[in-house]
Amino acid sequence: MPKNVEKMSTNYSPNFDLAKRTKKNIKYIIFHYTGMKSDKAALRKLTNFNSKVSCHYYIDKNGKLIQLVPDYYIAWHAGKSFWKKDKLLNSRSIGIEISNPGHEHGYKAFKKKQINCLIKISKSLIKKYKIKKQNILGHSDIAPQRKKDPGERFPWKLLSNKKIGIWHKINLNECIKNRGKKININNKYFLKKLKKFGYFINNSKKNDLKKVVISFQRRFRPEVIDGKIDKECFEIIKSLISYT
Repeated sequence: MPKNVEKMSTNYSPNFDLAKRTKKNIKYIIFHYTGMKSDKAALRKLTNFNSKVSCHYYIDKNGKLIQLVPDYYIAWHAGKSFWKKDKLLNSRSIGIEISNPGHEHGYKAFKKKQINCLIKISKSLIKKYKIKKQNILGHSDIAPQRKKDPGERFPWKLLSNKKIGIWHKINLNECIKNRGKKININNKYFLKKLKKFGYFINNSKKNDLKKVVISFQRRFRPEVIDGKIDKECFEIIKSLISYT
């Protein structure tokens, strides 16, 4: 059991690689929402061999922590994924699923009990594996073409204040002032900065590029998610680059 995490139960999933990895191989924490209507349905799927999906930790609707796969085994939670020079992030990450119906079933705000539990387990994992704050990501960060989770209601800014993940340094008034303002730069320049930050950019497909921008906005500018690059987005990515 991770230190400082109380009352964790287990409900082991068969969906993991049999070969163990070493402590130094764990580089990322990836946050997900379940996207299912109930804990029962989500856990049934995550522990069903035929589903081929799992995670290391599950936080139910009441903030209870359940371990499904031990840390040193590779859980099947990230799928086809990219961040910076890494791909297929299952092998280098720990996946945490948080109970939430998601965008397809009435997406809602995460409960305080859930976030408190998430903070505890995240801090424990960060300390144990020396995970850098810029390597704490959402599923939509590493798979923007396929995923929306944990979504725009996920409290990234709050977590960054707890030293879990990162947030930009632009104050709210500055953000609002720049929101919707056109910028006289080539979109490729903005996308180049997104790529430097970590997002996978496929320059050949315009719609794919828009999905990456939407994923970026969903995390760092959740008030307006439209896939359009404005001055606010540009100032935010410039601020975030300082972490790389």
